[in-house]
Parts: sequence; structure tokens; C-alpha cells
Amino acid sequence: MPDLYKSFAELHANEKEGSDFRVRARKHFGTTAVIAPHGGGIEPGTSELADAIADTDFSFYTFEGLKKRGNGVLHITSSHFDEPSGLVIVGCSPRVVALHGEQGCRGEVVFLGGLDSDLAKRIEMELASEGFSVKAHSNPNLQGVDRGNICNRGQKGRGVQLELSRPFRNACFFSLDSYGRQELTVTGNAFVRSMRRALFTSL
Repeated sequence: MPDLYKSFAELHANEKEGSDFRVRARKHFGTTAVIAPHGGGIEPGTSELADAIADTDFSFYTFEGLKKRGNGVLHITSSHFDEPSGLVIVGCSPRVVALHGEQGCRGEVVFLGGLDSDLAKRIEMELASEGFSVKAHSNPNLQGVDRGNICNRGQKGRGVQLELSRPFRNACFFSLDSYGRQELTVTGNAFVRSMRRALFTSL
């Protein structure tokens, strides 16, 4: 489905901050930014995983849908994403790792993309060491190679995009509703550990 809103300004004029959506961010200058631009109820599980990966060591940003239903209307595609505080976080970060929720795959798969091939290889190695299935997505729109993609707008002009299948995200939490996402499962904790190892060894 095409996005309802083409920019954050358009979204902001029609949706209410605090009840329909919110922004959360922590800035650590000079570190990798771990972001979830479609967090909360838009692509459930992505903001919680990004937050856990970043912890207190890396910058963190998420734009979260808070509606009881219909959060998909808050989706702004990554190449158009322009929420101001997100652009600030990304712009002051040498590397950017963006987590997204993939909807079509029936298996527990992490689809890896983006222009930072070195970091992507490190992430793939760490995830594979934990037994996770890592692939490149066949859909060009989900490969994160557009230079306008939010993951590629950091200081180095290249980042990593992870598309997490819904079954994979289901395995990371007790459920994907707002309550079930409050606690990671064994799978979720293993994913977070793998990602943090990859980021620390790529500094």
C-alpha cells in the first residue's frame, strides 16, 4: 500500500503527537545510530529491539505508532523519512543501522541490506554464529540501497538495513502486542547480543 503521508510535516498536520505517535531518542556523538523509523505499532518489535541493541553505548532513535489500531497510516517510506530529530541523530552518526519489519516471509529470517557492506558482513557473521537465518531480500525496495534511504544518510553515506520477518519478530517476544513486547525471549536476547558484538567489533 502507498504511504498516506509523503513527509513528516504532512503527518504532523493530521496526527496528534503523544496519542497517535511519539519520538524517542538518545544521542551519543560519534557512535553508531541504531534506529527504528517505523516502530511501535507500525512495524511491531522494531523499536524495542533497536532500543535494546543501542542500550547506553550507541545512539538510538525511533518513531513509534501509538494508535490502538491502524498504525500503518503512520508509515513514511525510508527514502522520504524526514522527522527532524531523526535526521539530527542520523546526521551526527558515522554509521546507521535501521531495523524494519518485513511482512511477506513466513520463516524466521533477517534480511540484510544497505550500502555498508563491511558492517553488513560483520553482522551476518555474528547472526549466523547464533544460528539465525540471514538473507538478501529479493524485493529491490527492501534492500536499503537507495542513497536517500534513512540508513544511508549518516556521515559516511552508507548504512545497514535489517528487515526482520514477522515470524522472526514473534520469536523475539512473548507476543507482538504492546504488552508482549515489553520482554525479550531467549531468541530476542540472542539477536541483541549478536548485533551488539557486531557493532562493537566494527568500531
